[in-house]
Order: sequence, then structure tokens, then C-alpha cells
Amino acid sequence: MKIAFVGKGGSGKTTLSSLFVSYVAAAGKPVLAIDADINQHLAVALGATEEQALAWPTLGDNMPLIKEYLRGDNPRIPSADAMIKTTPPGRGSRLVRPFEDNPIFDACFRPLGGVRLGVTGQFDEDDLGVACYHSKVGAAELLLNHLVDDTDEYVVMDMTAGADAFASGLFTRFDVTFLVCEPTLRSVGVYRQYADHARDFGVHLVAIGNKVTDGDDVDFLTEQLGSALLGWMTTSGHVRAAERGTTRPIGELEPRNLATLAAMQDLVDTTPRDWARYQRQGVEFHLRNAQAWGNGRAGTDLAEQVDPEFVLDPALVMG
Repeated sequence: MKIAFVGKGGSGKTTLSSLFVSYVAAAGKPVLAIDADINQHLAVALGATEEQALAWPTLGDNMPLIKEYLRGDNPRIPSADAMIKTTPPGRGSRLVRPFEDNPIFDACFRPLGGVRLGVTGQFDEDDLGVACYHSKVGAAELLLNHLVDDTDEYVVMDMTAGADAFASGLFTRFDVTFLVCEPTLRSVGVYRQYADHARDFGVHLVAIGNKVTDGDDVDFLTEQLGSALLGWMTTSGHVRAAERGTTRPIGELEPRNLATLAAMQDLVDTTPRDWARYQRQGVEFHLRNAQAWGNGRAGTDLAEQVDPEFVLDPALVMG
């Protein structure tokens, strides 16, 4: 299942992403994690040092490799340069599985704490005034468009904060989207904004409360979010210790918080897949991007990259 974590900046989105990833990995499940936030902190949250995190290879720096590999021998794509971040797969494209060995994973992903981790790359001084951060996230979007995950495989992405996720079609690439929500009006406002934007696209959006300290916080979240609230995370000594550099086994997390993680995994495991919708929305956002800017940049009609007879199906790579 493909899972996204979104929320207001500072809500604890990366922390909750790392806790969920660690919880699932500790149960022996294969997890591929991608840090697609403009502030790249997931590696450290999963136990890497700052030095290791800074040296991590990035998807953004390997976009030419990613394009060339995924293009395969798709006759609708004459060259890797013709691909944009939304180019959908078609007959001849290379579809990838999250735990196989291939040039993309060799170049961009590394093991960390039982997890296969990739990062999009930081927005640095060289990008100021000349680049959009979504050009880096585009590498992750292109990869997800061609990624086929199987039952009991988890692909988890820590997304950009707030409504920034809607700057591309990336927000439709997931089976479940967890929005991390503090017990504040501002954080609830971000949830409502996200829900409003996502409503017409069938996004399975679920709220998880965070930084809950007492019953008043629970009452506030319940009143504001209603049935969208799956559970909540209380203020955690386990998390605070990790923020101070002391890593503890995930099983030592507070029982209340472990119960919330268990509920999240159960929801993910019981959510049905809809590969046809996934492909349809991928094509929809490709056509939007092509018309808005892609055709002008490429000098050709990128709608021709769409293979109308192709439907993404796990059987294509899992036979």
C-alpha cells in the first residue's frame, strides 16, 4: 500500500511518519520510505546521524537516470528528455517493484533500520530564485507512477507541508493519506483545506491527532474532525528522547500511542486498491501539466505519451 503523511508545518508529520515506518518494519514488513518534504528530516528521525543524512543520495539529482530507466522501450516516448514528472507508464515502460534491485534503487536508496529509504533532496542556496522545489519532488512522482507494490509491502512518503502537495498530482498517488493534526484551530484549518482540495479526487484522507496532552485536546479534535479522526498520539517521552539523540525500540513507545499506530496499520491493510483509478488520475494530471507548461517546454504534444490501452496492473510485474 502507498501511504502519505501530510499536515501543517510543525504538526509532527515527520515524527509520525517515522514512528509508523518503524512500527511496521519492526513487525517484519518490508517498508520503502521516501522523504519528499522541503525540510529533509526523515533520515534523522529514523536513526541516521546528521552527517549521514546530508550525504544521502537524492532522487532529484538522479532524475536523468530515473527517466531513462523507466522509459524502457515505450514507443510513445522517443527519449528520456521527452519525459516530465507526470509521464504515465504505457506498454514498453519499465514498471518497478519497491524491493527489487535496479539502477534507480542502487543509486538513490539506502537501508536504514530495516527500511529502504530515499530522499528527494534539499532545497538549497543554488536553487533560490531559479528553481521550484517541486522539480525535486517530481522525481518521486515519476517513480510512484511506475511503482507496483504488492500485498504486505508498504511505501510511505513524508510529504510537503500544508496545501503544497496540490502543486502536482502527487497527492493522488496514495491508497491512504494520513493528515497529522494538532489540537489547534490552525491545524484543523489545514485539515479542512486539504479535505476540500482532495474531495473531488477520491483521496482516502484520515486525520491523526498529535501532541495531545489531556481530555480537552481529545474533545476538541473529536468535535472538530468527527469521524475523520482515527486516533491520536499523546505527548511522548519516547519521542522527546529520540529528539535528544537517544534511540529506543519502537516497542517502548507509550501503549496509547502504540494502539494508534496499530489502528493506522489495520486501516491501511483493509483499504482496497483501485489500480484503474490510479492510472486514470495519473493520466488526468499528466494532461493538465502538459497543457499548462509541458507542451511548451517540450515543443510537442505530450498527450501523445498516453497509452489509452494500458492499465497499471500488478500482474504485469508479479506473474
